[in-house]
Amino acid sequence: MSLIEKNLSAHGIVLPEPVAPVANYVPFVITGNLVMISGQVSIGADGLMTGKVGNDLSLEEGVKAAEACAVNLLAQLKAACDGNLDRAVRCIRLGGFVNCGPEFTDHPKVINGASDLMVHAMGSAGKHARAAVGSSSLPLGAAVEVDGIFEIA
Repeated sequence: MSLIEKNLSAHGIVLPEPVAPVANYVPFVITGNLVMISGQVSIGADGLMTGKVGNDLSLEEGVKAAEACAVNLLAQLKAACDGNLDRAVRCIRLGGFVNCGPEFTDHPKVINGASDLMVHAMGSAGKHARAAVGSSSLPLGAAVEVDGIFEIA
């Protein structure tokens, strides 16, 4: 078990199997020592988390949805590393999208769910650059979507 998986386990998190793409794209692309992971929607143990944060979902539920996205990013990263997450050097950037109405302005607080999980999983190597934006809709009605760029050895 990798250090990342041990850190996640300490928080009660086990990585799922990576989610298959739902359209014409690949889940990740490796170029040099970088892995670009396609947007992962808020699919958790209980299925897809849908709705608009601030309308249908509370801020806390949005944070949980962003955490689920981060778990799915790490599952894809594990696949990109041929099952060995000890190859992961650092999280470089996360791009977060929050399904919300025009009056919602707490996008950064929602995406903190993904950012905080990366730091729990990777320690200081989990600190990253980031974007957090609102969207009028997301694929499959997902509450949150997060993509990421990682460095691997």
